[in-house]
Amino acid sequence: MARKIVVTSGKGGVGKTTICANLGVYLSRLGFRVAMLDVDIGLNNLDVVMGLEKQVVFDITDVVSGKCRVRQALVQDVNFPSLYLLPSSHSYASSKITGEHIKNITDIIDHSFDYILLDCPAGVEAGFHRAVYPANEAIIVVTPHLSSLRDADKVLSIISSYHIESKYLVINRMRGDLLLSGEMINIESIVKAMNIPLIGVIPEDDSVGKMSSNGRILTDSESARAFTLLSENIHNGSKKIFDCTYKYRGIMGYFKRTIKKRV
Repeated sequence: MARKIVVTSGKGGVGKTTICANLGVYLSRLGFRVAMLDVDIGLNNLDVVMGLEKQVVFDITDVVSGKCRVRQALVQDVNFPSLYLLPSSHSYASSKITGEHIKNITDIIDHSFDYILLDCPAGVEAGFHRAVYPANEAIIVVTPHLSSLRDADKVLSIISSYHIESKYLVINRMRGDLLLSGEMINIESIVKAMNIPLIGVIPEDDSVGKMSSNGRILTDSESARAFTLLSENIHNGSKKIFDCTYKYRGIMGYFKRTIKKRV
């Protein structure tokens, strides 16, 4: 039986889709069978981030309407054979798709995968509920900004009414130089505010933006190590958190912080 994990936040622009895509890749690299469902109907881009948009024949709306079977709509990643994507659609009335429809899809593929990741749309409207409904675990993605924490707190209060067995926190776009200088909310304060277990910290990394724009997954950047630790923490229950400040410590680190401020 697959672990069904929804990746959500409440706020748009915090990197949910990037987190979902890379988590899928790194779980598959650990040897697990992973299916990613793009539940952001109308504003879908998980296939683009994965570089799989040209391979899409059917999408999630075709499955719901009965035009094809789930297996026909799943797109296999050629670089990661145990990773599959069920793409969304940008030209379909999302109101026609309910949480029950998504749950039926996850039930069909439940025994074929170890993990099913649901990429949740921004906000807390119908699309949010549609994505959360089939899940039994949730990853709450935040950035070190008060607005992000406030929206994520709202999400936590809403999903308490669902059958979510475990909730985890991932802090995205953390800058080590600003952490050391005290110019960014520190990790301890964020964890205390959210009051759920921290399982990952992803650094601010220019290569992430490049990945999102050209459909290439991170494999050799600073963030790659962070995503490796995140996937290991999810599967093993470990608590190894990436240290965003390591390269800004010591004398050389001081000069790096100074140069970065000037730039």
